[in-house]
Amino acid sequence: MELQYALELTGTFVFAISGALAIRELDQDVFGAGFTGFITAIGGGTLRDILLDSYPLVWIADIWFLYAILAGVLTAFVFPNFLSRLRKTFLLFDTLGIGFFTVLGVEKALSLGVRPEIAAIMGMFSAVMGGVIRDTLTNEIPVLFRKEVYASACLAGAILYLVLHHYQVPREYNLLISMSLVISIRLISVKYKLSLPRLG
Repeated sequence: MELQYALELTGTFVFAISGALAIRELDQDVFGAGFTGFITAIGGGTLRDILLDSYPLVWIADIWFLYAILAGVLTAFVFPNFLSRLRKTFLLFDTLGIGFFTVLGVEKALSLGVRPEIAAIMGMFSAVMGGVIRDTLTNEIPVLFRKEVYASACLAGAILYLVLHHYQVPREYNLLISMSLVISIRLISVKYKLSLPRLG
């Protein structure tokens, strides 16, 4: 449980950075960045919990999630020059975020007693919906609809988690292995410009 909690806070932190960086490129103020960082960080998990009828929502029940969001937004503003020199910073933080939230979403869904197939979908929702909301707010085509391996990487990680869980792989190892798969698939697909086959 301690590892999961640490990963949840870390995932919230990096997604908040992702959202804040996205709005900062549009020359918006700290409030706009804070709002976008907040929505990006909690959007997927909130949708998951509403669909699973899990209340209170995590960020309402635990104030540390709001602190993690605030820390992410401030990090994006305190180190703007450093972050702007890292051309792939946005991709890195977004990829770390989806890796964290995929496995945590699956874990949360399983803890509520849903079927494995539903748990995999909830893991994917947890990971991608915050980014979809972020892209919508910044007037970008959501990454989910671009020619990139994104949601499918999350689904692969979710399925791996379920397989390892079925074979009783220790939980801590399962979390790290499945999360690493999501991150690896995403980064490799971007590096080599891989994409799924198109319809038609």
